Amino acid sequence: MASGFFARFFGRKRLPEELRYEDARRVLESHQFEMKRELASREDAPREALYYLACDDDPRVRGLVAANKSAPVQADELLHSDNDGEVRGELARKLSRLMPDMPLHERSAVQERVAGLLEKLAADELPRVRAIIAEEVAGCPTISATLARRLARDAEIAVCGPILEYSPLLSDEDLIEIIATSQAKGATAAVARRACVNTGVSDAIVSSHDDGAIGELLANKGARIREETMERVITRASGIKSWHKPLVMRPELSMRAMRRIATFVSRSLIEELRRTHDLDKETADWLRAKVQSKIERGEEEHELAPREDIRDAYAAGRLGDEMVMEAATTSQRASVVLALSLLAGVPAQSIEEVFTAQSGRGIAALCWKGGLSMRTALAVQTYIAHVPQPNLVLPREGIAYPMTEDEMRWHLQYFGIEEATPD
Repeated sequence: MASGFFARFFGRKRLPEELRYEDARRVLESHQFEMKRELASREDAPREALYYLACDDDPRVRGLVAANKSAPVQADELLHSDNDGEVRGELARKLSRLMPDMPLHERSAVQERVAGLLEKLAADELPRVRAIIAEEVAGCPTISATLARRLARDAEIAVCGPILEYSPLLSDEDLIEIIATSQAKGATAAVARRACVNTGVSDAIVSSHDDGAIGELLANKGARIREETMERVITRASGIKSWHKPLVMRPELSMRAMRRIATFVSRSLIEELRRTHDLDKETADWLRAKVQSKIERGEEEHELAPREDIRDAYAAGRLGDEMVMEAATTSQRASVVLALSLLAGVPAQSIEEVFTAQSGRGIAALCWKGGLSMRTALAVQTYIAHVPQPNLVLPREGIAYPMTEDEMRWHLQYFGIEEATPD
């Protein structure tokens, strides 16, 4: 009789619509993989059956239990340390979505256990498990601040990015600290995209010298930027074209700031300045004259030419750290290339190759060859070549070159410029 029941029962492709306890028990006793998988996915499955299936040998069965909202917390506690990352990922997704939408102090004991499991999964060895949690809870105001801060400090941008951009639980102090310390590429840019960025956080973003993040900040209408901070951005902006349009569109520009911006942006963006800002007559007339001047000179959209005074200073023996440092910190790439070419006796094309390679050691060697200080070399790495933070060559004891002369000659030879002659 029993064998006849099983023949009829497993001859069907699906379990009965109204699942009885006896049906579930027979599936568990049958060891039929497909039926166990279907049972593991059923939200009306008995909790005892789901707990039993959480220990099944088949990872697909365990994954279905992990995703099942009806699984008891005891099953979830078994699965949070499952040896299959896909199973843990399914559990992370489910628990993130089950986080109760209520204040922490109103949670039941079971809900607290769920929250505890989520905290453990947020420390999972697999980035994709942590990323699932971050994506699901990024904007949730009822997770713990501890969990939000843990995810925000993660070394993987897929994990920290959503939290940094959307979490309401991070304070300005948290964000400023993360900007200063995070090694995740894109972390500062994620902060810059937040719906509201206060002035202290904006200051930290600008101080990070992360050009991409500063561009995001300028484009963010919800970012508040102090006038002094904006002046610092404008000082560097002439050689960074990606900043030009968002700078022009900033709503809080002073008349002085608009005049400074008009000295380096294109004609079309000067016209945009005139159209989008409430200008006094003097500034409006000045901008019109600036556009006319550019038209008469035939200026197009191209890289700024080197400053005319670089060659004069070199000829007079005055070209050195002060002038190169000033050109570097204001992002005047062409001027820095010309200065290094003259001082080091290296073709401009070779210098551009070192900059493009973002070689901190190569840049330091070039500056050494040109008789410049290590502090100037650091400025060139940071503001002109945009060398990634981990690859920056830093001064020894704050002032000295950290490499021997033989090492610097080796790096010059690596780029084929040790014996090069100037243009």
